Amino acid sequence: MADEKAAGQMLHPVRHANDTPDKPAYIMAATGETVTYAELDARANQGARLLRSLGLGHGDGLAVMMDNSPRFLELMWAAERIGVYCSCLSSKLSAEEADYIIRDGDCRVLIASRGIGAVAEQIVPLIDDVRRFMVDGIVDGYDAYEAARDAEDGAPIDDPVSGAIMLYSSGTTGKPKGVRFPLSEEPFGMNISPLVMLGQGLYGFNPDMIYLSPAPLYHAAPLRWSMAVQQLGGTVVVMDRFDAEQALADIERYRITHAQFVPTHFIRILKLPEDVRARYDMSSLTATWHAAAPCPIPVKQAMIDWWGPIVHEYYAGTEGNGFCAISATEWLAHKGSVGRNLTTVTKICDEDGNELPARSEGAIFFAGGNEFSYHNDPEKTEAAKHREGWTTLGDIGWMDEDGYVYLTDRKSFMIISGGVNIYPAEIESLLVTHPAVADVAVIGAPHEEMGEEVVAVIQPADPAADRDALAAELSTFARAHLSHVKCPRRVDFRDQLPRTETGKLYKRLLRDEYWVNTKETA
Repeated sequence: MADEKAAGQMLHPVRHANDTPDKPAYIMAATGETVTYAELDARANQGARLLRSLGLGHGDGLAVMMDNSPRFLELMWAAERIGVYCSCLSSKLSAEEADYIIRDGDCRVLIASRGIGAVAEQIVPLIDDVRRFMVDGIVDGYDAYEAARDAEDGAPIDDPVSGAIMLYSSGTTGKPKGVRFPLSEEPFGMNISPLVMLGQGLYGFNPDMIYLSPAPLYHAAPLRWSMAVQQLGGTVVVMDRFDAEQALADIERYRITHAQFVPTHFIRILKLPEDVRARYDMSSLTATWHAAAPCPIPVKQAMIDWWGPIVHEYYAGTEGNGFCAISATEWLAHKGSVGRNLTTVTKICDEDGNELPARSEGAIFFAGGNEFSYHNDPEKTEAAKHREGWTTLGDIGWMDEDGYVYLTDRKSFMIISGGVNIYPAEIESLLVTHPAVADVAVIGAPHEEMGEEVVAVIQPADPAADRDALAAELSTFARAHLSHVKCPRRVDFRDQLPRTETGKLYKRLLRDEYWVNTKETA
């Protein structure tokens, strides 16, 4: 990549539309629908012209709330060439949650997909001043995106400028916060994703690769890796949703060479009967990798035993301030590690910010990382910084003498269920408003398949209340206001939650009750 850049050569779908116009840029796995680089470029140009006609320009906000539609990646490349900040919203959000992000991200246009269901209609009265389009069909309150796009010229716009993706993480109040990077000042097409170089060095990325994306594209990793593949000129195969056996079938059908998973995917694949797993040809795979959540050691060992030493891992965040990676071979010698830092320098610090020696547990900081901020939250931005200017994702861990990092805790008791980050404060803030709740703590408890499940620990306002009936009532209440992935899968009760005299909740004590059996058997 460095040589390409030094020579002033573009790594971008625009280049591949000229050099390899008939090559598939992406394929929808379920239907086989194929979009070539020439088609992707033309549609992205049309989309860019449409967005410009709506008044969007450099630094403005665009919201995309879609399932894995065939239009997702073309929209990303349309937005990318007019310099906007594109916020990708989970297709599982409630209308209230989506409204918050659209407002917080200063988004002037929303593009949704028919696949997000009733939420698309529910959000209309909340964002009446936001221009709305829909792909794959329409409902009341939306214009058809494809029709509006097709009315535009497919020729390149005269002044393309690189935009950026602004994805949302958690805020100090439990509300999500956008991770914002400065827009690139490099010439259009020269803003090459760091994942291109990392992919080349770690996983053998090349223009002939065929990459399977089994996860929702609104997540940071699936979206950014898919776009990195397309910068290089490879082919992305997009699953509309993950199914364990279908993933194996797609690997065989499309001769997949590269794929990224989360540990939950591995668990579900390994639970398939032996004869089902043996039915499919995995020989095309040259590299797979996983991230997003800790992978149980036995699960990863089983995947390496099956697929060979091609199962790699990395540890990073949406903030892009560091990137630790470990190969399968390295992992076998350092089981449990998430790897060594390849892009910045890892620092382990005590509570006072002092550096700690090897094998000492503390806060993980990265020195020399990208500049970023949490949109509209200067306090959270400042809290992520060390006095030396290093930054943290809030995780706790330790580092061995060889620089391999091991995670021992997760940021602020964030729950990671099936690779999805869930923040308890938002759920607690809702449940405590219910009149039957005196106090509440939301924690993650171990779950064999999902990694963790959301548990609400409730102190009832009436100690004599029927707890089964109250649990059902609170579950219904949560589902009415939150996306289903955030809703507690389990509601437990305590006569009193452990708090100090100053009101601080000892959440660790509660969490340890659920994890003690796991620790004892580990």
